[in-house]
Amino acid sequence: MSENKTANPGPLGLLGFGMTTVLLNLHNSGIIELSAVIVAMGFAMGGLAQIIAGIKEFSRNNIFGATAFTAYGCFWWSLIFIWNPVFGGEPADPLSMGFYLLLWGIFTGFMSVATLKHNIATRVVFFSLTALFLLLALGDFTGVEAIHVLAGVVGIVCGLSAIYASVAQVINAEFGKEVLPMGSHK
Repeated sequence: MSENKTANPGPLGLLGFGMTTVLLNLHNSGIIELSAVIVAMGFAMGGLAQIIAGIKEFSRNNIFGATAFTAYGCFWWSLIFIWNPVFGGEPADPLSMGFYLLLWGIFTGFMSVATLKHNIATRVVFFSLTALFLLLALGDFTGVEAIHVLAGVVGIVCGLSAIYASVAQVINAEFGKEVLPMGSHK
């Protein structure tokens, strides 16, 4: 069997996820308004870049990466459709959004279990993302703004951890050694 010489698409997916997550959670924490900046980043980096990374992970036979990047890329696109009901639908009510985010939290919680076989950086991304989705769902269910702000802070940490994991993989691959630690998976 020949060695796979295909470039690792993981850093692209993590960067797309991380940058978009930071921007959205700057909004959730009350620092910036929801604007075309977040929507455009969500479409391009959150959606397209992650879907491309996910499709490339399928060709590398990486079930975890393929599922995660493709699913979260579709999350961003679905969120954009929710914000901009282009098909004539009504804007989402808090209860519907709560269940939408809860389902993503449950899915992410299960994906987090799989990261126990991965490095610490990946675990931080997924466990903080699980907390983010659950907090956002709780905020929508209760209407308590402080929960949304807390979720925003958790989301900024989550996004920055994904950016770090992306950059660490690129730098480590370029130098052929661990320059930026990812944490052992053992």
